[in-house]
Parts: sequence; structure tokens; C-alpha cells
Amino acid sequence: QVQLVESGGGLVQAGGSLRLSCAASGRTFSRYAMGWFLQAPGKEREFVAAITRSGSTTYYADSVKGRFAIFRDNAKNTVYLQMNSLKPEDTAVYYCAAYSRGAFYYSDPSEYDYWGRGTQVTVSS
Repeated sequence: QVQLVESGGGLVQAGGSLRLSCAASGRTFSRYAMGWFLQAPGKEREFVAAITRSGSTTYYADSVKGRFAIFRDNAKNTVYLQMNSLKPEDTAVYYCAAYSRGAFYYSDPSEYDYWGRGTQVTVSS
């Protein structure tokens, strides 16, 4: 089992940047592929970005390509989401999640095994 704790959210103006962090407990972090999702009020959880266990491959939602970057440091048991050129429509609670299975259905939140509690990101216009 792994516990995930997100941090780094906050209030930022449109065009600004934030870096989210997700720290994992335990010594098996490298066994998990990781994903970031967002959930806006009244909406379903949406895929943002994902990264394989080694960090060699990343995936992004079309809405964030070229603006966001996901990366991980397995020695620090942490995955990051660098968010640049933020827009008001990026406002949401951002969650990180851990994925333990073989085939990586990275965009489906129901496939992930463990979730953090989320961190709020608010982008003002």
C-alpha cells in the first residue's frame, strides 16, 4: 500500500506557473506508474498527465500539452506536475494517483489504485 500527499497548490494569476508535488510513502514508489487528475466543482475527475514507472514515457491531455510537464524522482518518492501558462479553466482540485497493474490505462481514473487528497489550484483572470 502507498499513501500519497499532494502539495504546491494555490492562487495564481493567468499566465503564471505552479509546481505540484506528490510525495509517496513506502519504499515501493518505483513500482507504480503515476498520474495527475483534476476535478472542477460539479464535474467528473479528468485526466491531466501520467508517467511510467521509470519516467521514460509521459502522457498528457490535449488541453495541457505544451504547458504542463510531469516528471518523477524515484529516489525521493515524488512525482511532480509543472504547470506553466496557467488559464482560469485550469482551476480545480488536482489529485495524484498510483497505478500498479501491467497494462497502463493511464487516462482512466478507475484503473488507479491509490489516491491523494488533492490540492486546490485557482487561476484568476
